[in-house]
Amino acid sequence: MSAHSDKVSLSNVIRAIGTVFGDIGTSPLYTFAVIVLITKPKPDEILGIASLMIWTLILIPTVQYAWFAMNLSLRGEGSIIVLGEIAQSLTKNPKIRLIHRALTIVGIGFLLGDGIITPAITILSSTEGLRLIHGLEGLSQEAILGIAIFITTMLFLAQKYGTGKIGIAFGPIMTLYFITIASIGIYYILHNPIVLKAFNPLEAINFISNHPFVAFLALSEIILVATGGEAMYADMGHIGKNAIRTAWVFVFFAVVMNYLGQASILLGNIEEDNPFFHGANLLLGNDLYILFLILITIAGIIASQALISGVFSLIFQSINARLVPLLLVRHTSTEISTQIYIPIVNLFLFIGVLIMFFIFRESEKMASAYGLAVNIDMVITSLFLIYIYFNLKKYGYFLGSILLLFIDLTFLASNTLKIPHGAYWPILFAIPPIFIISLYVIGQSRIGKVGKFMPKESFIENFNKIYPKKCHIKGSAVFLIKSTERIPPYIVETMIKHGIVYEENIFLSLKKLDQPFGIRSYFAEDLCPGIKYAVIEYGYQEIVNVEKELRNLDINERVVFYGVDNVYSDNIIWKIFGLIKRLFSNFAEFYKLPAQKVHGVVVRVEI
Repeated sequence: MSAHSDKVSLSNVIRAIGTVFGDIGTSPLYTFAVIVLITKPKPDEILGIASLMIWTLILIPTVQYAWFAMNLSLRGEGSIIVLGEIAQSLTKNPKIRLIHRALTIVGIGFLLGDGIITPAITILSSTEGLRLIHGLEGLSQEAILGIAIFITTMLFLAQKYGTGKIGIAFGPIMTLYFITIASIGIYYILHNPIVLKAFNPLEAINFISNHPFVAFLALSEIILVATGGEAMYADMGHIGKNAIRTAWVFVFFAVVMNYLGQASILLGNIEEDNPFFHGANLLLGNDLYILFLILITIAGIIASQALISGVFSLIFQSINARLVPLLLVRHTSTEISTQIYIPIVNLFLFIGVLIMFFIFRESEKMASAYGLAVNIDMVITSLFLIYIYFNLKKYGYFLGSILLLFIDLTFLASNTLKIPHGAYWPILFAIPPIFIISLYVIGQSRIGKVGKFMPKESFIENFNKIYPKKCHIKGSAVFLIKSTERIPPYIVETMIKHGIVYEENIFLSLKKLDQPFGIRSYFAEDLCPGIKYAVIEYGYQEIVNVEKELRNLDINERVVFYGVDNVYSDNIIWKIFGLIKRLFSNFAEFYKLPAQKVHGVVVRVEI
């Protein structure tokens, strides 16, 4: 279950810096400013807050994700879905498996909630830095919002064209960004070296014991330093865990230096409202500051892009794990298989980001909504780690995971204070996907139970009675099927009841492999005279072009049949499930089937 070993090359490390660390790397733009705004600390409390920030970075992104979570993978892949699959494989108990599935679905829902807030706060906070340019001090918040909305609109419109071509520049740009913020931080640390005491955990412990309420309040914003830590684990499959861990050492150093630099500025002037922008402006001067602002705006766009791509990847994983209906997925690159675009998800994220802009208007207010969604995912990750490491008998990791759960729950308790101030928004954003995914999973399971499937032996017996006597339709027909053990109702209806039998009938199964890439097509053993059985095996990151694979097998079909479940029920919940099936399960488009040959056979299913 360990991830595949991967070589650490400089190009891979730079790629990881550009792809994985945008979110956690842009947190310095607003985190310290928001903590100061919320807690109104005294100078003697600044070191304690800085120490808490550093140790949060050590405990959550470093220990929980880069160490504990990244030790676990399936097929070299990591994500909350993968942790759920590993946990599922360790038990046969249906009730425990149901809990695992529920935790996975909740995790997906809240990652989508986080996917809305991250681009909103990152783009808005970098745009607000315009006010420190000489001559733009009086820029209204409406103008700032207008610029942020324009950047966001361009970003989401660009998704359908893909970012493969410009993505190659992400790593070098983010590397330059991290070197820049680290250098600014080091400059201010040298002016006030006392801030280096923040590395001592006793500073954090003393702060908590001397100012328990302020510390508890501060934790709700300190969690923002760790948002984006989960991306390390989620991106492990296509970048490699060793490259990500190496890149994290560099990124950790850069952000910590910047946070300590901001602490130094605050020790000199506790009234400063945004030490990140103020410090950069003071050091660089107006002209260089404009270049710096362009750099951090691009960094903000890259961070948002990485998160949007991550959400697309998460949804695609969910489709392959049969948690989500067959949404329309498009490839945006012929070279890179992981470059995908999901229009309905893109629209959901875009509308969500606009809602955040219009409701909160300022990045500091938006921070009150940020952190809760990703914090819930941290708790779910800890629960999975505890369960998995206990079952694998790795008791050191098991005890460590319990400690991590305690830390995550402490942050979550603090984050609940933010719910009345806007943190209910990520909950609201998470509810629709959680409801849709849960309903889809339960509904599909119900169809499997109530659907009139025919055992293979009975079907072959019935088919052998009609095949020799029937006048066959000329040519070949392809029938899509999950497995040959239970023949789906639509085939029984088409062939046995209605007698639609072709000269050559081919049952076709699409089977997901335990590896990300690769497609293999072959004929398995015939079911009986008149029915061939073909299989297309594909990597879980692949989108299969079924028509192309059929040609590879020298099949020139006249028609492709697949089943369409038409759900009938008096229950409003099942009616909604039926609507979801009709709206989203576009089998033909998802598998790139030839539209003019596709025939969906509607089967009535009463639930």
